[in-house]
Amino acid sequence: MSAETDAVLFTLHETLASCSKLIEAGDYRNSDQSIAELADFLESISESLIAGESENGDSENAAVEILTQIHEYVASPALNQEIVDALAFVLPMAAARFGCASTRSLELAGNVVDMFVERCNPRDMFSVLCEAIGSPSDLFVIPGYFIPLLSGLMKVLVLIRTRHYKQVKVAVPVILNVLKDMSSKSYDEDTDWEKLFHNATGVAYSIRAICVKLEGEDKKKLHALLGLYVLQIMDFVLDVQALVSVVMASTRCLPVVLELSDLLQQCELSYIGLLTGCEVDMISELVLGDDSEDSIDCFSQVRLGAAVAVIWGYKAMEVAIAAKADLTTVIVELQGNCTRRWEALAMLKHIFVDTNLSFELKEHGIKFLLCIMDGITSHSYTDRVDYSEYFATLYTGLQAIEMVIMYASDSMLRKNAFSAFKKVLADIPASVRFDVLSALIKNSDSSSMVAILLGCFKEEMLREKNERNSSKDAVLNSEVSQATLFWNPCVLELLEEVLRPPEDGPPYLPEYSDAVLSALNLYRFILITEATDNSNRTGILSGEKLLEVYKECLLPLHTLVEAEIENAKNEEEESGITCALNPVEFVLDRCIELVQHKLKPL
Repeated sequence: MSAETDAVLFTLHETLASCSKLIEAGDYRNSDQSIAELADFLESISESLIAGESENGDSENAAVEILTQIHEYVASPALNQEIVDALAFVLPMAAARFGCASTRSLELAGNVVDMFVERCNPRDMFSVLCEAIGSPSDLFVIPGYFIPLLSGLMKVLVLIRTRHYKQVKVAVPVILNVLKDMSSKSYDEDTDWEKLFHNATGVAYSIRAICVKLEGEDKKKLHALLGLYVLQIMDFVLDVQALVSVVMASTRCLPVVLELSDLLQQCELSYIGLLTGCEVDMISELVLGDDSEDSIDCFSQVRLGAAVAVIWGYKAMEVAIAAKADLTTVIVELQGNCTRRWEALAMLKHIFVDTNLSFELKEHGIKFLLCIMDGITSHSYTDRVDYSEYFATLYTGLQAIEMVIMYASDSMLRKNAFSAFKKVLADIPASVRFDVLSALIKNSDSSSMVAILLGCFKEEMLREKNERNSSKDAVLNSEVSQATLFWNPCVLELLEEVLRPPEDGPPYLPEYSDAVLSALNLYRFILITEATDNSNRTGILSGEKLLEVYKECLLPLHTLVEAEIENAKNEEEESGITCALNPVEFVLDRCIELVQHKLKPL
């Protein structure tokens, strides 16, 4: 033991003795000051040890010696209860700080906290521990600081005899805020991460133990709070998974997910209820009905957590077993009910849009969605349901899949995502499909995605055209009534938005060439088809519309394309710009020829 450590231990012993004497004498004013001095002294020493101002070995040894002395002092049967209660306000937090020095000191810090839990009033210790967990100094925002405190909290919760729901509702946001901070840091070589989340789930098991003892409304509300807590932790586990290697994610995250999945089934939360969101909404309303914004914020990702819980079950069989879930039954139920499928899409979108999640998890989400969509045998809808109510759900769901298509680096994932996109689109009633696809086109900032979406639009128009042509008697064909939804004047307005942006200027080229080329091809297809069929469902053949498109879209675009190609001849990137604009120029010239031909007789 170094002379420096000897001096620290001597000062600690003297300060503890001084605090005890003042408390025993009833000198509370001076005892409060003495306890504050003790807290400052221990904080200063712990900061110097953890900051590395001493040699690493000396820091670890000093922390062990200090924690050992604190534990022996508090454990003494001769120590007055009043003294223990007073020291409880500073020593558990101090012990947690010294616990960050090493594995051995972390274990001793846990023993110190446990000693206070054993000797103090549970309700008082609950407040002390919540305060310590919620207010660490910057140097101690690390897993090692929180591990012994959470261990103490999980023990003290089950000792409280009354007002359980209120106490748990105070503790849960404090813990979740800590996990949120911890999950944003990388811990590839830090095993304390596992202990931290293990203790966080330990708190969940303590809450579960309390639920068993309760009845009626109290039990129902505490069950709901526990469910939200577990779902939010599930999201934090994902944040950590995204920061570590694939192997590390499997070895570290899976055990935590297994514990959380076990807790979900104990909360009576089912995969179908999580995936459709109905059970998430139910427990959220029960817990957060009239809560403040701060309380609601700590549960902001429970819907993502719910979706992830199911995808983990799809990804790893042992997780589904832990949750006592039958995924086959879930999939079959979704395949047989279109509105439940759309609700599932609304939950899965949280996985697809979250930029913090690994694409490995998104890939499993896409595969799960394909598994559902591939098993649909028929698309049956009823006139009794207003499917336009699901517009926002379907629109945002498809937007989420778009993000996977655009940003996934793996070509197979992009291919599967596009396949899922088209299958979901086909699952939408024709009466809503036009509006959804139009909205996706209008609100996309990606030229390539707009081109893809216009390609989908063209496929829908071809499908309708084939339905009309295959009908020998249009009056008796029930499908023909639905076969003109995409052949209407709104399609021209949509194309004009691409060829003539809202600010009335020409589209940006060559950046927007994919979208422009696709729009021109679709315009040409509609013009030729309407002329061949001698129809004018879209209004494209009317003289006024032909002249408007010719003067306001095609000619300005032609001027722009020629100018860009000419400018490119003097630039280093000439070949790239020319390759992008040559197809546009070719189709544009063809469109102009067709329009001019139609305008001649007018």
